[in-house]
Amino acid sequence: MSTFSWIIAVSLAGGVLSVVAAAAVSVTLGAHRVSMLISYAIGALLGASFLEILPHALEHGEPHRMAATVLAGILIFFVLEKLVLWRHCHHDHCEAHEAQAPAHDHGRSGLLILVGDTFHNFVDGILIAAAFLENTELGIVTALAIIAHEIPQEVGDYLILLHSGYSKAKALAFNLLSSLATLVGAMLAYFALSELTSWIPSLLGLAAASMIYVAVADLIPGLHKRTELKATVQQVLLIILGIASIALVQALVGE
Repeated sequence: MSTFSWIIAVSLAGGVLSVVAAAAVSVTLGAHRVSMLISYAIGALLGASFLEILPHALEHGEPHRMAATVLAGILIFFVLEKLVLWRHCHHDHCEAHEAQAPAHDHGRSGLLILVGDTFHNFVDGILIAAAFLENTELGIVTALAIIAHEIPQEVGDYLILLHSGYSKAKALAFNLLSSLATLVGAMLAYFALSELTSWIPSLLGLAAASMIYVAVADLIPGLHKRTELKATVQQVLLIILGIASIALVQALVGE
């Protein structure tokens, strides 16, 4: 196979494999546990942001610029969520959503996660192409490491889409569509790698900002609705488990 063929095949297979594996894990756990496992999703998002994405961004970018990018990203996603709320509430009285049953959040968290995940997948494609252009062995190892990192994060993303009111089929379809950004990033990097590498820190910063915003602004407040000790301990343990799953995968792939 040519280098170009390797890049296309691995980018497609990697994105699809991580999304399908995440969906399979989520389905196996059962829909009735989705609400409980939102705590795990919070941990996976925060772990991916602070243990994986931001450290990679800081390797390629200047720290003050990266901090400013994340700050700007959080503000952008706040405005984006407001736009979604205004669109949803245009014909309804929903000044305060807390008065409604917290079964789902009308798609807000899911939309923000999809935007951030698309940025992240795009950068993954650039990294895969860069590794394969160095040599095939490095490309394969890099792709395997990226897939391994993606699975626990994609589990969290899939759970958040379900929590946002998406059906299982729609959650899977939108995640698969977002994963195509890996192929787009890889294709562009193959033909214009030198220009795209300068984008990596900013794109990673925006991806991290989306995950941090969704975890802290949208998901964590919902956990505070249950104040009993047993629920609190369960939430803390599941958040730690989500963070630990990211850290474990990083340790296994040697990063």
